[in-house]
Amino acid sequence: MTLDFLTLLTFLPMIGAGVVIVLPRRQKNLARMVALAFSVVVLGMAIALFAAYSNGTCPEGNLPQEMRAAAANAPFTFVCEHVADFFPLLNSKWHVGVDGLSVAMILLAAILTPLAILISFEVTDRVHEHMALFLFLEMGVLGLFVSLDLITFFIFWEIGLVPMYFLINYWGGKDRQYASFKFFLYTMAGSLGLLLSIQLIGIIAGTMDIPTLLATFPRGLNAAGQPLTFPFSADLGLVKGLVFAAFFVAFAIKVPIFPFHTWLPDAHTEAPTAGSMLLAGILLKLGAYGFLRLVVPLFPAEAQAFAPFLAALAVGGVIFGALAAWGMNDFKRLVAYSSVNHMGFVVLGIAAFAAVYNSLLTGATLENSEIVQRSVTMATNGAVLQMFTHGLSSAGMFLLVGALYHKAHTRDLREFGGLFALAPVYGGLLIFTSMASLGLPGLAGFVSEFQVVAGSWWIFPVWVALAMIGLFLTGAYILKGIRAVLYGPTNAHWHGHHLEIEFREVLAISPLVVLILITGLYPNWIVEIINQAVARLLGS
Repeated sequence: MTLDFLTLLTFLPMIGAGVVIVLPRRQKNLARMVALAFSVVVLGMAIALFAAYSNGTCPEGNLPQEMRAAAANAPFTFVCEHVADFFPLLNSKWHVGVDGLSVAMILLAAILTPLAILISFEVTDRVHEHMALFLFLEMGVLGLFVSLDLITFFIFWEIGLVPMYFLINYWGGKDRQYASFKFFLYTMAGSLGLLLSIQLIGIIAGTMDIPTLLATFPRGLNAAGQPLTFPFSADLGLVKGLVFAAFFVAFAIKVPIFPFHTWLPDAHTEAPTAGSMLLAGILLKLGAYGFLRLVVPLFPAEAQAFAPFLAALAVGGVIFGALAAWGMNDFKRLVAYSSVNHMGFVVLGIAAFAAVYNSLLTGATLENSEIVQRSVTMATNGAVLQMFTHGLSSAGMFLLVGALYHKAHTRDLREFGGLFALAPVYGGLLIFTSMASLGLPGLAGFVSEFQVVAGSWWIFPVWVALAMIGLFLTGAYILKGIRAVLYGPTNAHWHGHHLEIEFREVLAISPLVVLILITGLYPNWIVEIINQAVARLLGS
């Protein structure tokens, strides 16, 4: 396999993990610094990739002409593509490439990983393994975002599961074994159906190449351009429906979509701080990415039929996630349920996309077609941007919760109060990050949620109206957390305790604060990149 930029970007974290794991056991600081150095190099490469994509200077790669011709009608345009032999018995190749959607997610993963590693400097037990797992997790995430083959997509999908299981199981809280097994079983249950469905697609379509499948499979054609057939005289419509259901469940669990979310609060509560940062910041986005990249484009008719139900589940997540967060007295559990609430807006934007995409693909006549197309473009852009902005704000919130817990050794909101006087810098950062999570105008969360709400209104007006209840409740639980921690009478127990945020923690959260502010004031720096992929996808 010849080396190319995306392959190097994908496997450099794994090389770093290997280097860290073989360092002398006594050299804990060296292990920390080497892991951080590798993650920073990956960040530099991700920034270079983002800049090259923005400037249109990404090379086309070595894609063979027959594969380029087969994918000519695909709804995505990929660059930096590279193809090499991988698993010929399964018609699987090492095929990587990026577009605006994957470039944005790669940048998010590359930003959050060094910050998580920096926060993990406080870990003193099995440091080498701890740091290596973060790099291994980054490799799995980056590999999934660049994969353009279903087999390699699934491999990296599974790789992301393993490091997080061990991070929770070995470095988590007192109920870490229960939380880690629940996380593992939930995601594995979805993955089994996903694997079987990928095999079925390979059988009936004759390829595992994602661009080729996106160009042919929705039109009822295989890789050779002939009508799809299935062995044993099975009904093709039934098979596609079952495959769609399996894909849906696998990605719904990962988002997680209500009511598949019950593993998330336990995993977040027991995970170490850095594990929660990456779990909320990037791993939840893998499911949403799967919906946008595979589920809706591969099964447009099935997705359109299911779109109203998906919108209902999205609003359920928005409302019940907010209600659950409002009822929590565990600070970390409150933030965990907020992820269910905020990811509901991502799912609402995806539902709007699913409701319209098949009609655009087939050229069906739409009432108020221009308005609908503009609206669904806005909703889809908002869903992707919400994935990015939620990654920033949720990682920041878990960082701040962990910073306080590390000093106070409690997350019970009833034991705090009046801490602004004792930790003013921490208080200022908590208010800023909470307002970003709330969606305050001028900060990143407002831009993405406004796009989803405004874009989805023409598609699902009733569901969008109900989602406003969730927005109201979001303000309630955010203000509850701020009031309980920072305001009111100061708990005398904390006098004489050092609760102020440390320099290392400020260093870790500062990039998130800057990006939240920049994205809130000038979102076009990333929206234009996202819109290139969305506009191509929707034919606008």
